Amino acid sequence: MRTFRSLMSITLMKPKTAGVLLQTVCELRVKYYLSYKYTKKQLCYRKFKFKRKYITFPLSKEEEDFPLAYSMVVHHKVQNFERLLRVIYVPQNLYCVHVDKKSKPSVTSAIQAITSCFPNVFLVSQAVDVVYAGWPRVQADINCMADLYSASPKWKYFINLCGQDFPLKTNLEMVRILRSLRGSNSLESETMTGGKKWRVSYVHQITDGNIKTTDKLKSPPPFNLPIKSGSAYIVVTRGFVRSVLEDTRIEMLINWFKDTYSPDEFLWATIQRIPGVPGSKWPNSKYDQTDVNALARLVKWQWHEGSQDSESAAYPECQGSHVRSICVYGAGDLQWLLEHDHLFANKFDIETDPIAIYCLERYLRHKALTLKSRETWPTG
Repeated sequence: MRTFRSLMSITLMKPKTAGVLLQTVCELRVKYYLSYKYTKKQLCYRKFKFKRKYITFPLSKEEEDFPLAYSMVVHHKVQNFERLLRVIYVPQNLYCVHVDKKSKPSVTSAIQAITSCFPNVFLVSQAVDVVYAGWPRVQADINCMADLYSASPKWKYFINLCGQDFPLKTNLEMVRILRSLRGSNSLESETMTGGKKWRVSYVHQITDGNIKTTDKLKSPPPFNLPIKSGSAYIVVTRGFVRSVLEDTRIEMLINWFKDTYSPDEFLWATIQRIPGVPGSKWPNSKYDQTDVNALARLVKWQWHEGSQDSESAAYPECQGSHVRSICVYGAGDLQWLLEHDHLFANKFDIETDPIAIYCLERYLRHKALTLKSRETWPTG
């Protein structure tokens, strides 16, 4: 127990060291639970929450009355996941965690140990082998949608995350922003550019864990729906989720998308423009919403970076590094990030720049615990 307690006191330290120790902590917790009685399990839960400084009660009636539901799709980097969970965790929300079936057993057991501490955090009932740019990435979110929808009738909005996201707003700020949407969704959904049409024009197959393009043309989409372009990340109402799970039109659309390339960048954007879907918009291009204007995620793409006096630049140059042309934020990006209305940003990596995450953690925790942030938006 002495070793266990000393490991549980880990908070903020060098990323690689902390990552290894956190994983060790989680694995020790599993072994510990198997060896001690139920009362000792409960004591251990409390110590984990206390040492890691989780918020264990609603910070306001306003937040308590407006619970949110999260899908979290992860496959590695346990420390990134735990720090993301800690900063967004409140007891009135629900959190479904999907761990890739291909993940290392040590990653799965560590995340399972973390989720077991909380009654409102759970592993998805049906995990899949996630394939980059393939249908299983979408299926992971849909499986969490189904679990969250059946777990509670109370939550108002659904937000999907990956392990390298991090919030830019406190839970209270998110609640007030989402209330101000008055039942609308917020996600990228715009007319598809010509350069992306091949992704949905040809049949694609998953072979040996990779997606491959065939020379077979796809049939037209059901009901001749206009295919819109967007992002994998969404902020949508409970009604939108109900439509995904129960609307026969969307069921047909889902089946059509299963052999396309990167369907997560088209499915949600297209559903958002289907008449009758709760919170949706008309398909006319006047209702297009870009990633810069949608609340779901703030991402810097390398080819859109540049100086403010450049017409082709959408945002300043990345102050960190790039992975697959996406900025992995550094501390120098924080001021720019916090100037925006987005709820979350992507990507962060504790191993690339721990200062960026450390500063955001401290900023958001201070803001969440002060009255100043609770007076930022009108509550009436």
